[in-house]
Amino acid sequence: MRLQTGASVAALVGAANAKSLTDLCTVSYIKSALPSNGTLSGINLIPSASTANVVYNASASAQVGATTTSDKTHNYCNVTLTYVHPGKSANIVVKYGFPSPSDFKKRFYVAGGGGYSLNTDSTGGLEYGAVGAATSAGYDALNGIALDDVFLTGNGSINWDNTYMFAYHGLGEMTQLGKYVTKGFYGMSSDSKLYTYFEGCSDGGREGMSQIQRYGEEYDGAITGAPAFRYGQQQVNHVFPATVEKTLAYYPPPCELSKIVNATIKACDPLDGRTDGVISRTDLCKLNFNLASIIGEKYHCAAETATSLGFGFSKRQAAGSSSSYQPTQSGTVSAEGVAVAQAILDGLHNTKGEQAYLSWQIGAEFSDAETEWNNNTQKWELDIPSTGGEFVTKFVELIDLANLSNLDGVTYDTLVDWMDTAMVRYMDSLQTTLPDLTPFQSSGGKLIHYHGESDPSVPTGSSVHYWQSVKSIMYPGLSEKQAVSKLSDWYQFYLIPGAAHCGTNALQPGPYPEDNMQTMINWVENGVNPSRLNATVLSGHYEGEVQKLCQWPTRPLWRNTTTFDCVYDKRSYDSWTYEFPAFKLPVY
Repeated sequence: MRLQTGASVAALVGAANAKSLTDLCTVSYIKSALPSNGTLSGINLIPSASTANVVYNASASAQVGATTTSDKTHNYCNVTLTYVHPGKSANIVVKYGFPSPSDFKKRFYVAGGGGYSLNTDSTGGLEYGAVGAATSAGYDALNGIALDDVFLTGNGSINWDNTYMFAYHGLGEMTQLGKYVTKGFYGMSSDSKLYTYFEGCSDGGREGMSQIQRYGEEYDGAITGAPAFRYGQQQVNHVFPATVEKTLAYYPPPCELSKIVNATIKACDPLDGRTDGVISRTDLCKLNFNLASIIGEKYHCAAETATSLGFGFSKRQAAGSSSSYQPTQSGTVSAEGVAVAQAILDGLHNTKGEQAYLSWQIGAEFSDAETEWNNNTQKWELDIPSTGGEFVTKFVELIDLANLSNLDGVTYDTLVDWMDTAMVRYMDSLQTTLPDLTPFQSSGGKLIHYHGESDPSVPTGSSVHYWQSVKSIMYPGLSEKQAVSKLSDWYQFYLIPGAAHCGTNALQPGPYPEDNMQTMINWVENGVNPSRLNATVLSGHYEGEVQKLCQWPTRPLWRNTTTFDCVYDKRSYDSWTYEFPAFKLPVY
């Protein structure tokens, strides 16, 4: 990186010491802070396209799972910069939110998006005294354009520029450029410390993992929730429950599946030592509870218009984006319904019996198994989630369709083939599973990785498998205890009992972490190793209780209604451990 001259640094320092944000927030001043072309490899700025304006009394927001907002308002400088890649024509617009000099705490903050969308708001860092950022990624992502809208240039032809920009490159460049300009804006010397953080959940969690895997030296701390990495397996897996139903020729009423889930929660709740409506130990439930015991139990659901959950993988399937009529449902849990549920929980295997992927934890909702009521036939029928169907049509078959029309001829082996194709095709882009995090670790980076234990979208075991991969690749010669100790110095992983996908769970009133950034800041800037993670129970009998969550691989076991220990149980740990012999390549 080319250093600024002493004269230019002095000029910037003088300007940065001005009392008014208005004095700094001008186009001419922003231009003076820009790197000359060639300073940052691959980034050719277009200074004439720069804009700057002061925004007063703005609310800060960041996309972390769901959008969160702070009550406090801020004044900040809203800046847009434009650049191109050498030899390319697409303009890439990045926007930054610079807090007032009096509020700036030498921090840079990157927020993750969700689904196939990047974060579009640059104000997420303001509440932390940090500069925030967002990027168009070269395909108008700032205006809500998602990758699945611009992934294909035509049937059979991938737009790889857009794919790599979404996968990791856009955020990495945004961060490198933003950090350079931030130092200039506030008159910091080029070697001054600018603490840089990432925070995101779902695909935002995957984006965070992409950054510490590809741009590890740029980040001091990352908070990644329920990362939707391993795209090849993860997205095709959304089609697995529907394939189970078609294979077994049984399409359970949604109320029957709900009864199976609720009965499981009731039966397994006490196994962790406290009856509070939460399965804090899904591993014990998996090892000790037999779904067949639910057969014959009655269920009843009133008629309703149901909304699609979607889990945000596509704007076409954002929460509440679609609705369907469901008639009154009454009956008893059938052996066929339990067989469907058990097959889903067992995970995808090929016809040789080799495991291809892991499944959701027992006690999670069977969201991808939801069937659709056909008012004409008066039957429950197949409903293919577009979260998986669109991935297969667009990203595997390379056809510009929003979903699979049917599953005719689709077998478990077909799913494995789709997964294999996607894994290989996107190994260096969307898969996001590089297990060697040495650059991030050696530069002092800290990682808090968390996952809801009853996540019905991204299987919780997916995160466990990645943690195990990092441990085995980075500390191969150490004992298990030594490797875990070394890893926890900089990479801490937590399961959130009862939690769903990037949020609380209406079926289980468990705890949820709310102050992760403060924990991370204290770790990075003050050297306070958290070892446990604060989480607050937000509903139910124990509302307001703050639990110190156990760091993996230890698990909670309640002594009484107020105290739990963090214990290591090898049999339980082994229940989270998977191999995937259905693939010839290693699956990290």
